Amino acid sequence: MRRKVLLCAVTGSVVLGLLAAIQTSTAEPTSAVSETEPYCETHLGFCPDVRGYNEYEGNYVGHDEPALLFYSNRAGSGNSNTWQLRLPTEAPTQPTQNASGGTWNFQRSVTFWIGMALCDTQGYPNPGKPCPRDSDKNIKDSSDPTSPNWVGNHVGAAFLELQFYPPGWTPFIVGTSCDATKWCVAMTVTGVSLSLDQRNNKSCLDQIGVQWQNFAFLTRTGVPHAPPDPLNVNDSTYTSNPSTDLLMSAGDELTISVHDSAAGLVTAVRDATTGTHGSMVASAANGFAHPLFQPDASACTEKSYSFHPMYATSSPHTRVPWAVHTYNVAFSDEIGHFEYCNHVNGAGSCTDPGGADAQKDDDDTFCLDASISLLVSISGCLGSDFDFDGPAYQPDWAGTLSDPVEDRRLHSRSFVVTSPSTGGANYTRMAFETDLPDIEFAVGCDVTTGFGCSNPPPGAAFYPLYSTTGTNNCAWREGGTHMPRTTNTFGGSSAAEYGGLQATYYPQAPGFPPEFDYENFRRVLSTNPCPNTGSLPG
Repeated sequence: MRRKVLLCAVTGSVVLGLLAAIQTSTAEPTSAVSETEPYCETHLGFCPDVRGYNEYEGNYVGHDEPALLFYSNRAGSGNSNTWQLRLPTEAPTQPTQNASGGTWNFQRSVTFWIGMALCDTQGYPNPGKPCPRDSDKNIKDSSDPTSPNWVGNHVGAAFLELQFYPPGWTPFIVGTSCDATKWCVAMTVTGVSLSLDQRNNKSCLDQIGVQWQNFAFLTRTGVPHAPPDPLNVNDSTYTSNPSTDLLMSAGDELTISVHDSAAGLVTAVRDATTGTHGSMVASAANGFAHPLFQPDASACTEKSYSFHPMYATSSPHTRVPWAVHTYNVAFSDEIGHFEYCNHVNGAGSCTDPGGADAQKDDDDTFCLDASISLLVSISGCLGSDFDFDGPAYQPDWAGTLSDPVEDRRLHSRSFVVTSPSTGGANYTRMAFETDLPDIEFAVGCDVTTGFGCSNPPPGAAFYPLYSTTGTNNCAWREGGTHMPRTTNTFGGSSAAEYGGLQATYYPQAPGFPPEFDYENFRRVLSTNPCPNTGSLPG
């Protein structure tokens, strides 16, 4: 079988090229990003985890995404919702190179995000098939190839991730931070240029990859400050512009709206703390586009395209058929993309691991030197942590120490986020899901049988879980079980919270047998235990 993969590997030459672009910046931006490798192959952690096709340059790079999924049969729940979010604050103790200091958000996750399934009429699994927007007619999830509802008959899908990026480390164009102290947020719309049995042409593969992305920071005017489309992105696209983009401070309280419009999907963030506002519409007018699926063409061509939500409702049946996760409306953290490195060589690899990483491993890749950090002067690596020994898998999260004073001194706080509401109503059910099996292959997990797949993963000293806080108002946090004012830990361990292995059916090319793989741990609740009241708990 073909391993499930994310096309987000990086070579040393790409790292050097991007670093050189930063260090020798001129009045006119260079085009190191667009002229080297496709975005999803050079930016670890910022594209959805894709299954079902061969990995990039022989290396598998997946994501660890502990997630909350929300379900409702209410019309509009699949395409319109509102959230409240409080941005995390950092520990008063800065991280140090010898790992004896604090642990900040950029060391635990590269981003957390809000997601939604979208139409893409040029995408997997059926490029060229019409996609009626905001419609449950698009639900196709049968495993029976003779059924009209076979998932292989699904229309092409894309996925929204409204991504929030932590401050304090290396510039976003090569690292994780837009600013030394400010948070930023971007609308990303990602698709897969693939049919059930064929990839797009070589020109498209070379320029934008199988997995492509539209990318735009939310701006105060709603107009992208640089081209967002896959073929025209440049360094400016991935460099936050303080004069146009929404920047936020730690602790700011936000109201987030994700909804459809005639022009395209709208994402909007209102910062109640500062009174500022940012938005973006995934519209042709804003420069969003998708690559045309033309496998026999000699050149890569894209077309302006307005992305709209795929479904009317949200349920276990409303999924993106190329994704590892089974979500539609979701909130997820993207963890496991930082490890300490005491020395980074000229090829962007670690020659002297640090922290809990006692020896050089295959995952000590895509490493960045402290000299380019915006604030915290430490070196580290962003490759996926396959042996689970980095800060994300240590008791370095909020609530992992029983002493609240020491916990606060060393560990940055969690985000605080409500469940979404839709049309003024709550989602009626929710689920916990993590795609751990898909990144545990290096420690013996076989996703075809589930054998050797475990939660927490082998080598991890800790795995974060979601808990609720608040009485009159309820919200979610992520970390350990000792956070003050915790009301429910859902079993008190990651094994209890995320539940058992979930077999997911994936369509195969004509003539191939059906494939069920154990990609996720998932636990679906019969209720929503944390309803949205319209405000955050204190």
